[in-house]
Amino acid sequence: MTGRQLSDSITGLGRIAVLMGGDSPEREISLLSGNAAWNSLQRLGLPATAIDAGRDVAERLADEQAEFVIVMLHGRGGEDGSIQGLLEILGLPYSGSGVLASALAMDKIKSKLIWKQLGYATADFIELKADTDWDATISRLGSAVVKPVSGGSSLGVDIVHSAAELERQYSAAAAFDSPVMAETYVKGREFSVGVLQDETLPAVELRTRRKFFDYRAKYEDQETEYICPPDLTEEKHQELLTLAHDAYRVLGCRGLARVDLMQDRDGKFFLLEVNTVPGMTGHSIIPMAASRLGRSYDDLMEQILTCEAEAPRP
Repeated sequence: MTGRQLSDSITGLGRIAVLMGGDSPEREISLLSGNAAWNSLQRLGLPATAIDAGRDVAERLADEQAEFVIVMLHGRGGEDGSIQGLLEILGLPYSGSGVLASALAMDKIKSKLIWKQLGYATADFIELKADTDWDATISRLGSAVVKPVSGGSSLGVDIVHSAAELERQYSAAAAFDSPVMAETYVKGREFSVGVLQDETLPAVELRTRRKFFDYRAKYEDQETEYICPPDLTEEKHQELLTLAHDAYRVLGCRGLARVDLMQDRDGKFFLLEVNTVPGMTGHSIIPMAASRLGRSYDDLMEQILTCEAEAPRP
């Protein structure tokens, strides 16, 4: 139990269920995020249960008498609007973005089309198929990043420089998920920005000795560097935060999310994607950024719950 006084709005959420695990390729990371969140709820003294979400998730939620749900399911089934739709049908309020925003953010092509239409900078891209003209694609994009359209944790992602490499990586990415896309490789600095409703957290710059910020750089490499706040002028940092929040807003996101961006060598920022169920382990980017504001993990969880309890729901 905690000695802190929680608001009536938080205690009024009732019994909280943390959904984690699932059957996506990001299952292991989801379990880490979910358990970290559940442990925080225990420290805050809130009635909470942890559920490894399987096909019986609706029955488990009923058995546990859940009244509010924290979604910590990464990847398909958790970030694509599926679980959100089920919770809507069950009449259970839940954390994070709704059905449409979740689906749009999970689909990198759909989100990039919206950003391009509204004039936000994002790299040129093409959806890849088995009969794609590989030579024409590499001629148009140049060096390209190949990735599953709806994947996460950098699974199935690689940088290619030739038509032959493009075709090979298409098959490798499709083994993780399909459809698959390629986008122009923006060589430069990579950033992540946490957004919680109307607030943007300090940006975090990601540095790795690896070819790019892949799965191993994210979760295994001890030499990966996270710089927060990054070495940017105040003007450029604010530009970065504003672009991140705009990307979140125009997709209709709510609650907690993380926006990933690149900055090219000329200093221009490009949107990559929005993660509507970002990692929440003790070493994840968002808790790290919050700590730079003097907020502990439990402080952050309390802020998330306050946002969910007090923000108007659609």
